[in-house]
Amino acid sequence: MKRKFFLLLVVSFLAFTVALAGCSKANTQSSTDSANSNTVAKKLDYPTKSIDLVTAFTAGGSSDVQARIVQKYWNKNVNQPWVFRYVTGAGGAVGFAQIAKSKPDGYEIGGVNAPHIILEPMMEGAQFSIDDYAYICQMVRDPQVLAVRKDSKFKSWNDVVAYAKANPGKLKIGTVGKWTGHGMMLLDVEDKTGIKAAQVIYKGAADQNAALLGGEIDIMVGNVNDVMRSLDQMTIFGVASDQRSSFLPDVPTLKEIGLDVVSDIRRGFVVPKDTNPQIVQFLRDTFQKIQNDPGYIADMKKAGQPMDYMTGPDFDKYVHSQQAYYKQLLQKYGLLK
Repeated sequence: MKRKFFLLLVVSFLAFTVALAGCSKANTQSSTDSANSNTVAKKLDYPTKSIDLVTAFTAGGSSDVQARIVQKYWNKNVNQPWVFRYVTGAGGAVGFAQIAKSKPDGYEIGGVNAPHIILEPMMEGAQFSIDDYAYICQMVRDPQVLAVRKDSKFKSWNDVVAYAKANPGKLKIGTVGKWTGHGMMLLDVEDKTGIKAAQVIYKGAADQNAALLGGEIDIMVGNVNDVMRSLDQMTIFGVASDQRSSFLPDVPTLKEIGLDVVSDIRRGFVVPKDTNPQIVQFLRDTFQKIQNDPGYIADMKKAGQPMDYMTGPDFDKYVHSQQAYYKQLLQKYGLLK
């Protein structure tokens, strides 16, 4: 009798254990199904309408030219178009602030320039900071140049320096902003040559080019891409890079003509910092596809746009690392207390 009772207990226990395991498996499967359902529910539904591309400089300038090439390949990869918005002024600061303050829904992408976005908040109290963005990527690294009109009275860089020293403050040099890469390069040039020039500021490279060709200014600090469209009308004294530009192979570096200055402009794209991470990743993946497209590469070369791709996280890291460098530089020149 006792043996039968014991066997009954064992069978009951085993039945309970099997039932419990089955219940646990059902619960696990239910949790898995629920998670999968949530994943499907959260599937990215973007973009569903056109996207504004905020350009902080005037139409026809280097930033605009590059953005329009990107747009061509954006349209190849994405079923919603870009609509260009030009928000200009203060060396790009007005447009950069617009991007930072826009709704973080992925429907307003901004083109940004470094070091402009680093310098302007430090020096002018601009309404944005480098922490206000989610960085998509860097696509261009454009060395700067010193250029004059073809029929200029200055036939060499030494002529420019000699005139500036003999006529302090009378040499008119064009830039796109005091607290931009152009402005910093001019500051460096003045420091290393001892000259003092009158800086004339324009809203963008297109305006600056027109001013030089129209005789409003004597010389300009521009970029390689700024001068590519007017090479037959300009003389380029030198490129501010460690090595000659493949776009201007016959033009010496500034170091080659005795001016130890290296300076460039980085162009990239951002969205406001609180943008959905899935949207940010979608944009990063899309821009990476674009920069790997053979057609895009060919168009960039044809337009004289010096490519230099950097992922969003790397571009973010670069911009933040440069903040300390420019702070030190401005302190050196007594401009930042």
